[in-house]
Amino acid sequence: MSEPAWSPSSPIDALAQFVGVPFQRQTYRNLAYLLLAFPLGIAYFTVITTGLSTGLSLVVTLIGIPIIVATLVVTLGIGSFEAHLAEWLLDVEVNRSAPNVELDFGSVDEVIETTKRVVTTPATWTGLLLVGLKFVFGVVAFTAVVTAGAISVTLLSLPILYDAPGMTYTLGPYVVDTLGEAVVGAGCGVVLVIVSLHLLNGLARFGGFLTNALLGGSKTSVTAGADA
Repeated sequence: MSEPAWSPSSPIDALAQFVGVPFQRQTYRNLAYLLLAFPLGIAYFTVITTGLSTGLSLVVTLIGIPIIVATLVVTLGIGSFEAHLAEWLLDVEVNRSAPNVELDFGSVDEVIETTKRVVTTPATWTGLLLVGLKFVFGVVAFTAVVTAGAISVTLLSLPILYDAPGMTYTLGPYVVDTLGEAVVGAGCGVVLVIVSLHLLNGLARFGGFLTNALLGGSKTSVTAGADA
């Protein structure tokens, strides 16, 4: 669980809350969520697009139909996992109902009924939408984290590396070549770290909101049908 919400009662409390973001556990859970979004988004997008394109290309041979159905079933699993991930890392409770999708492939009729259940379940299509949005969100999140981290580390390291041989640091039009300037740059780095963490927390919360908006009310459990 994340730290309970705290409403500052004075400007000093508000400042303490603002400056204390690097010391909050939820900050690092949010960062973990953002960093995981990139590889997960790529994996989801690759698997689903490969499955759908392969299935569609083979649909005239009928082999493509089970491939498409299997790919759609995977989207159901992705949606369920993403909902749990938002709950684990972001403490976002995704309120979902749980219609059961039973998978039966013992006969032609069972295959047809299973296909109908998978295709008509809203969670299938919200899962497909989530896959596409997760890919975009993952790229944005990874870019934001890496960019903020790289700039912050560069500024914070100024007092140590500003006079290193072969290296030149500049802040805008100014060349950092004295210890005083390096300390000022490091101070800017501290401010950037705090501001960046707040912005990244907001980005992670947006990711949780997006997951809840797409999957709320559409959880689907997938079970293999048992023989009668």
